[in-house]
Amino acid sequence: MGTLLKCYRPFFLMLPYPARTIQIRTNQLRPAGIFRRKKLGSVTRCFSASSLWSSQPSVTEQSFGKSDGERARNPSPELWLYNTMSKERELFKPKVEGKVGMYVCGVTAYDLSHIGHARVYVNFDVLYRYLKHMEFEVSYVRNFTDVDDKIIARANELGEDPISLSQRYCEEFSQDMTTLHCLPPSVEPRVSEHMPQIINMIEQIINNGYAYIVDGDVYFDVENFPEYGKLSGRDLQDNRAGERVAVDSRKKNPADFALWKSAKPGEPFWESPWGPGRPGWHIECSAMSAAHLGHSFDIHGGGIDLVFPHHENEIAQSCAACKKSNISLWMHNGFVTVDSEKMSKSLGNFFTIRQVVDVYHPLALRYFLMGAHYRSPINYSHVQLESASDRVFYIYETLHECESFLCQHDLTNRKDSIPTDTLDIINKFHDVFVASMSDDLHTPVVLAALSDPLKAINDLLHTRQGRKRALRIESLSALEKSISNVLTVLGLMPASYSEVLQQLNEKALKRANLTEEQVLEKIKERAAARMNKEYEKSDAIRNDLAVLGIALKDSPDGTTWRPTIPLSLQEQQTAAP
Repeated sequence: MGTLLKCYRPFFLMLPYPARTIQIRTNQLRPAGIFRRKKLGSVTRCFSASSLWSSQPSVTEQSFGKSDGERARNPSPELWLYNTMSKERELFKPKVEGKVGMYVCGVTAYDLSHIGHARVYVNFDVLYRYLKHMEFEVSYVRNFTDVDDKIIARANELGEDPISLSQRYCEEFSQDMTTLHCLPPSVEPRVSEHMPQIINMIEQIINNGYAYIVDGDVYFDVENFPEYGKLSGRDLQDNRAGERVAVDSRKKNPADFALWKSAKPGEPFWESPWGPGRPGWHIECSAMSAAHLGHSFDIHGGGIDLVFPHHENEIAQSCAACKKSNISLWMHNGFVTVDSEKMSKSLGNFFTIRQVVDVYHPLALRYFLMGAHYRSPINYSHVQLESASDRVFYIYETLHECESFLCQHDLTNRKDSIPTDTLDIINKFHDVFVASMSDDLHTPVVLAALSDPLKAINDLLHTRQGRKRALRIESLSALEKSISNVLTVLGLMPASYSEVLQQLNEKALKRANLTEEQVLEKIKERAAARMNKEYEKSDAIRNDLAVLGIALKDSPDGTTWRPTIPLSLQEQQTAAP
């Protein structure tokens, strides 16, 4: 995963947005429409932003229930995002009004994706969703690297064709993204499908004097590009060849990197002006982003480990090929550590997405990943996942109870107004959501802000005073819809509250190595102990289940159970500084 990012101190600027009544709708966010791949020619041109958008496939936009009148009254707030290039938060201004071009570096498809990948693509999915919520037309491009040294090595191990192997892992990755509620990008280009564009860009770089040929290999000449290092802040003297680049005495400078690699026996290859071979790692993203977004677009993203050398090299290549190349904003998320240690296979703390969602609900993993600011490092541990799982259970249980209550009442003849105190809770929640998301996507603040409207729902449902409140049903309906609208933008809205609660129960039972029948038998055993006034035995049964993460809830209607944080992990939370 690379070295750890220095600890980032989050800041939160509450922007002075006036309180206002929000329109409550029940729209569900649906996946973007199916995009037709545009057949690309072999020529890579320098596109202007204005010409780019006329040729892009349209993106199915989600209005989130806003009418034209509402948009006029409540214009979208300013969006401030941190730019790795300038090392500052900047006001986001798209190159073309109302439209956003965004490229995020995808996976190298040779294995199942891990939780570090999950963090990258959940974070940029949140950005994608929020930009769409702000009613931008977003063209989101995320590539697959399906030609690479690691793919070839893995294919040789398994005796499999490299392209077939990468195809299989591309499909596995797509399944993982669906599981994590990530919307599909507008386009998902693959290296193997863009060889003409890659070769053409290399030719342009050579013709412009920024590359040289050695025995069928093509290298970028970093000394001919004075701005090399401007993204990472590294001096040329300190640069090394970089990841995935072997030391080669034929290079003019050790920092020079391969644009084209001549074919080795038994490797897949493509014909080129320099002989059979395949592209270097860095050139593929420059060529594919130019092919689908032009040389000038708005946002380029990825993990912090890609700042150098990958994104540094992308900038050099793209500018060397086209002087008009310009990306407005470079965004990078922090690392994932495991129990405060670097994640690596050698340490035995390497977890794939599949391994995690086998025992924790995918929405719990997504919630956990959004529980820290995207630029700060985040520490994966069982206690953190248990805490996230416990929290999402509370959220969906509250909303499910609210939904069930509302289904028992006819809402058609209800009043349009709601009490002032309920309206204040909704407006405060909405304004915190807008201010936090517009201030560099501060999702932890939004998740924390869910507490007040959820508490209001529980008070109205379960307290004596709440049940007597005027306009109680109207308040519950408005609160539930305000929360569900925000959960939709965050990608945390399930298809069914009851279904996700059942799934959370099943995951908890699996972690506890219990069946529901066994839990129900323990509940019966405890009830019998209480009837016999064997309170010590009754308490022991409750405690034994709590140790395993199963909490018992007594009520006049009987005893039920729900998942909870295992007792030993609760003690760890209490002991943590």
